[in-house]
Amino acid sequence: MPYVVGDRGDIAAVVFGDPLLSPPAQQRGNKILWVSRVSQDGDPLLIEARLDGSGTPVTREVPGGPGPSGVDLPEAGCWHLTLRWSGHVDTLKLRYVQQR
Repeated sequence: MPYVVGDRGDIAAVVFGDPLLSPPAQQRGNKILWVSRVSQDGDPLLIEARLDGSGTPVTREVPGGPGPSGVDLPEAGCWHLTLRWSGHVDTLKLRYVQQR
């Protein structure tokens, strides 16, 4: 199962919808299981994503904190994510590819 560990090691993104697609496929979602290594109190997981690390951020929210989610982003490319949950912050990169 493909996964990406956060730069601080506090969160991992297990990618069930591999590859992640933009726009998303009709027959399957961009499924990501967020796994936190640190404590959480049920606050939402807030995602701030920037394509190639610059430009206007896109925000997403996973209610209840790290766990199962579907995260669709508006363009293909390398996205730099800043993740905030229950007083924790970590960053990681995810690649979305153009749907064919």
